[in-house]
Amino acid sequence: MDKNKTKAFIKQMQSVIALIIIFVVASFICVKDGRNRFLDIRNMMNVLRAVSENGIIAIGMTMILILGDIDLSVGSVVGLISTGCAYLMVHSGLGFVPAVVSSILIGGAFGFFNGMCITKLHLQAFIVTLATMNIARGIARFWANGIGIPLAYGNEPGMAPPAFEVLQMRLGGVVPVPAIIFIVLLLFFQLILSKTSFGRQLYAIGGNRQASYLAGINVDRIKVTAFVLCSMLASVAAMIHAAQISQGGPNEGIGYELNAVAACAIGGTSLAGGKGTMIGTLIGAIILGMLDNVLGLKGINSNLQLVVKGFLIIIAVFLQADKVKN
Repeated sequence: MDKNKTKAFIKQMQSVIALIIIFVVASFICVKDGRNRFLDIRNMMNVLRAVSENGIIAIGMTMILILGDIDLSVGSVVGLISTGCAYLMVHSGLGFVPAVVSSILIGGAFGFFNGMCITKLHLQAFIVTLATMNIARGIARFWANGIGIPLAYGNEPGMAPPAFEVLQMRLGGVVPVPAIIFIVLLLFFQLILSKTSFGRQLYAIGGNRQASYLAGINVDRIKVTAFVLCSMLASVAAMIHAAQISQGGPNEGIGYELNAVAACAIGGTSLAGGKGTMIGTLIGAIILGMLDNVLGLKGINSNLQLVVKGFLIIIAVFLQADKVKN
C-alpha cells in the first residue's frame, strides 16, 4: 500500500520533480571560468522574462485544453495584436490606455469569432483555429503591408507613448515587469478555476460534455467565454512582446501555440480535457524557459529547442495516459 502511495505521489509531482532535476543539472553544467552563468541573478530574471510571454498565452490555453479543445490561432493573434497595437499608437496617434484597451478588445473579438464558429456551426476547434490562424496572420500582414512597425517613444507624432515602454522595464533594475503581469494573471485565473462556477463548469464540460448539457450547464456560453479569454490573454502577451523588441511585426508569434501547449501538457493539463491547473502551467512554462536558457548558454543550435519541446509533449502525454490506465 505504501509502495502504491509513493508511486501515486511521484506521478502527481512529476512536473515538480522534473523542474528540480533540470534546475540542478543546469546549475552544474553552466559553470565557466569559476562563474555559474545559469544561477546569475540577471540570467534568472531573463528566464523569468522569457517565460512570461509564453506563460500568459498558456494561461488561456489551459482553459481551452481543460474544455477538451485546442486553440492553434494564439501565435497568429500575437502577430496581429503586436502589429495592430503598434499601428494604433504610431500611425493613429492613440494614447497608451486607448491603444491597450482597443488591442485587447480586438483580440477578444477574434476569440469570440472562434467560439461562435465552434459552437454555432458545430465545427471542431482544431479546424476552426487552424483556419483562423491563417486569417489572423493574413490580416496582420495586410495591416502592416508585410513589414514591422518600429516603436520609438516620445510625445511627438509618429511615436509610441512613453508609458508603453514600461512593459519592457525592470523594477529596481532587476525584476521584469512582464513577470509581474504574468504572476498576477496566473493567480487571478487560478482563483477563477478553483473558486468560481465558471471554473467548475470548465472542468465539468471537459470531463463529460454530454452530462454537462444534461445538468443544465450552458456549454456554448462557457466555450465562447473561454476562447474570448484565451485570445485576450494572447493579446496581452503580444503587447509585451512588441514592447520587448520595440516593434510590432506581422510575423511575430510563429510557433507560440506549440510553446503554450507544451507548457500546459508538461504542467499536467490533460489534452483530453477535464484536468489542469494554472500552477502546473507555471511549472511547465518555467521548465521550457530553463531548457531554452540552458541550451542557449551551452551554444546549442536553437532549432534543436523545437525538437526538445516536441519530445517533451510526447513524454508528458504518455505519462498522462499512464495515469489513466493505472
